[in-house]
Amino acid sequence: MEKLITFAVPCYNSAAYMEHCVDTLLQGGDDIEIILVDDGSTKDETPAICDRYQERYPGIVRAIHQENGGHGEGVNQGIRNAQGVYYKVVDSDDWVDVDALKKVLDKLRQFQRDEKPIDMMIANYVYEHVEDNTQKVVNYRNVFPVGRVFGWEQIGRFRPSQYLLMHSVIYRTQLLRDCGLELPKHTFYVDNIFVYQPLPAVKNMYYMDVDLYRYFIGRADQSVNEKVMVTRVDQQLRVTYHMIGSHDLRQVSAQHKKLGRYMFNYLAMMMAISSIFLIIDNSPEALGKRTQLWEYLRTVDSAVYHKMKYRAVSAFTAFPGYQGRRLSVGLYRLARKIYKFN
Repeated sequence: MEKLITFAVPCYNSAAYMEHCVDTLLQGGDDIEIILVDDGSTKDETPAICDRYQERYPGIVRAIHQENGGHGEGVNQGIRNAQGVYYKVVDSDDWVDVDALKKVLDKLRQFQRDEKPIDMMIANYVYEHVEDNTQKVVNYRNVFPVGRVFGWEQIGRFRPSQYLLMHSVIYRTQLLRDCGLELPKHTFYVDNIFVYQPLPAVKNMYYMDVDLYRYFIGRADQSVNEKVMVTRVDQQLRVTYHMIGSHDLRQVSAQHKKLGRYMFNYLAMMMAISSIFLIIDNSPEALGKRTQLWEYLRTVDSAVYHKMKYRAVSAFTAFPGYQGRRLSVGLYRLARKIYKFN
């Protein structure tokens, strides 16, 4: 039976917080589907909690148990098994605002009644900072038209803090399947691929100015914690290499200039993040990997390489020498303090 939307919730030892996530999603009604993907949890009651929700809500919740494959494989399982016309990933330590959820679903139902499906819906998300109990809303009012369907030629300019994240997007499920999206296993930060690779396949969009997704951030073991990111920099590199190879940016720009500009800036941001954590590591091996990354981009497209290294946001990681690397790290930490992105 086809559903309006599938919410995929990858779960790994998530017993301490996943119920709050699922309970907010359940407020969406009977025409939604929630797929709980237990990613080989062994340390707590996550598998039992998934099964319990399936038993209580057999028409809404499905539990899938898999060998540990990482967050990306949880997303992949959701795409493979989704019965919803639309698809959204909600991490098990996050949640959705119930009032905003109902507004989003009402709009998606309208598109279904009118038989005019959209490829992507965008909504706002909220950083919920646990360390100081503050919130920061990320909206797109200056980027997207509000209240109408639009294409890439109607978008404005993104600020550095406004990139599309997994938290802000809802895709048409078949679009993800048709563009062959398959996230790498056992790899963190694959959400960047999720919000980058499908974009050239998106033809029409709708932006709702509601604060839907609540992104819990600040836990010491979280994947975006700086110390954790340094230890996982090889996984960040894997994602960045994947993104470099996924599209010819000059070809994208030839078809949709504004989309090409956005994807260029997003990839530049990924190059900057990969570079900065290799600099923070500061071992000869890590600095060598930074050089290899940039040389790989040069071999793929030398024009993109030169523009990205010296004129984009990633240029702040290219200062030469030890003092230059210190300056790069200092600028990154200042930006993190201002924008509070991890």
